[in-house]
Amino acid sequence: MYDLNNSVNLKSASEIAIMREAGRINAETLKAVREAIAPGVTTGELNEVAEAVQRGYGVYSPFKHYPGPYPYPASICTSVNEELVHGIPGKRKLQEGDIISVDCGTVYQGYVGDSAFTTGVGEISPLAQKLIDVTAEALEVAIRMMQVGKTSGDVGAAIEAWVEQNGFYCTHTYTGHGVGRKMHEAPHDFTNFGTPGEGLVLREGMTIAVEPMVLAGTRRTRVLRDQWTVISADHSLTAHQEHSIAITKDGPLVLTAL
Repeated sequence: MYDLNNSVNLKSASEIAIMREAGRINAETLKAVREAIAPGVTTGELNEVAEAVQRGYGVYSPFKHYPGPYPYPASICTSVNEELVHGIPGKRKLQEGDIISVDCGTVYQGYVGDSAFTTGVGEISPLAQKLIDVTAEALEVAIRMMQVGKTSGDVGAAIEAWVEQNGFYCTHTYTGHGVGRKMHEAPHDFTNFGTPGEGLVLREGMTIAVEPMVLAGTRRTRVLRDQWTVISADHSLTAHQEHSIAITKDGPLVLTAL
């Protein structure tokens, strides 16, 4: 059904159960990719790992052939160091000290699970580790706020407050989004900043991909010549964490957890 006040698709319990399975398979896919990350491995090889897991489950990624400047060519996004989101897997070899964000989606029985993580490659710098930790913590802060009656402004303000008090920046350009039968549903602009009490009122049955995208040196970004990859404008390190969350009367349900 639809919430007539804001055109956000509200999911039934049976739909949320299907999305939970989509999310679980997505988590299994990301787990396999995480275990394959090591110096010398290419981002293209990580994409092959993800596709092999999804083939085994009889599912596929909504990322591949997603419309844009040209159809997205891979099943995951692999964003290294200054690359914030939408990095295209290919021949790039990971090096000791890199950090990499991996974003993945899974379609199961017509519903989408969407999540992402950032991790280090071998031994990383204290700054890189702090950035990863703060971004993961920002997601946890956000999840706790995903309660019936809270607003998108409450959630975004909490994310940005946590990030900024730790010395980093949230992008104001790229956002989380509704998720369900499509990878991107209303609300299309679930931001990582906001004003408490303002914005979309969270209601039971909403399913939203919350994704803190955090930069070490600036909130400004630019897009590379491949027309997909988003980097920090000053080439500082970036990190990205994401879960798909269902709003329930009993509190937030993380759909994309293992």
